[in-house]
Amino acid sequence: MKKKAVWNGRVIAESDDLVIVEGNYYFSPSDIRPEYFKNSSRQTTCPWKGQASYYTIEVDGKTNQDAAWYYPDPKAAAARIKDRVAFWRGVEVVDA
Repeated sequence: MKKKAVWNGRVIAESDDLVIVEGNYYFSPSDIRPEYFKNSSRQTTCPWKGQASYYTIEVDGKTNQDAAWYYPDPKAAAARIKDRVAFWRGVEVVDA
């Protein structure tokens, strides 16, 4: 299954190497388009996955604050999503 993540009319990630956890598609870091991603200082904690870090997405002068997250050092139960990127806040993941 090949999917793409789209925001503000642009494809910001595309892959057929996806991991699905809790209904979210996690893209390999090599499959995101880095020019649209800026590091964010936001961090949150999930009891079973660990501490998440965030990216803000910027496309054509528009900003979507903290719209992507990843786990740089997940707990053992979530090891398969290490460094993979998932989306929310209006980013659509659709068939490619």
